[in-house]
Amino acid sequence: QVQLVESGGGLVQPGGSLRLSCAASRSIRSASAMAWYRQAPGEQREMVAIINNRGTTNYADSVKGRFTISGDNVKNTVYLQMNSLKSEDTAVYFCWARFNFNDYWGQGTQVTVSS
Repeated sequence: QVQLVESGGGLVQPGGSLRLSCAASRSIRSASAMAWYRQAPGEQREMVAIINNRGTTNYADSVKGRFTISGDNVKNTVYLQMNSLKSEDTAVYFCWARFNFNDYWGQGTQVTVSS
């Protein structure tokens, strides 16, 4: 089993920034990929950003140029730096990881963008 614990969510004004963290209970070097998803009320969960074990990243079109996913192999933590936040970024953000062909999810952290 792998535990993923997210933190860093909160309330921010439009145009502001937040950094989400996802701490894993296992070395993230052994993950084939890790990602951030989000789910807004009444909407389906969608992938926001993903990073694989070669460091290759990919982003949803809606966040390209604003969000950056990165990993710290020493802290076993994946981050999501979110800049120029918009009201439509409001959602619960979930960390996801694949270890040995098994998928794991964190409990989610709320991000609210509002003035």
